[in-house]
Amino acid sequence: MAQILIAGDEKGRGGEMARILIVDDEVDMLALLAMIITEGSIHKVTTTNNPFEVPNLIQEWAFDLLITDLKMPGMDGTELIAEVRKIDQSIPILIITEYDSAESAEDAIHKGAYDYITKPFRKEQILIAINRALKD
Repeated sequence: MAQILIAGDEKGRGGEMARILIVDDEVDMLALLAMIITEGSIHKVTTTNNPFEVPNLIQEWAFDLLITDLKMPGMDGTELIAEVRKIDQSIPILIITEYDSAESAEDAIHKGAYDYITKPFRKEQILIAINRALKD
């Protein structure tokens, strides 16, 4: 079930507020990413541990960025990218995974991911990647 967390106020800290959707089968990772984003930015965050919810969420809400894990049961990140691209061609997608391989990165980028970040990551890496993806 999707959860919405709201960070900061709409005036922002030097930037515009964005709506970010985070998908990961690990609830602890969802909580960590949501905390990093809500404490380090003005963005609104929606999280779900069910990748099958994403197409409906994308159609229902105007998200500015999707962050997804690469390896999830049922539907992995590259399959999710393909599903999202059927609905929204322009949303930037960040892939986060502990599986660091050139082949996985190439596949994710080929299918439409904006960037690829491996676990473990630093808080700053996530925030910088989000800012870059939202500016492009």
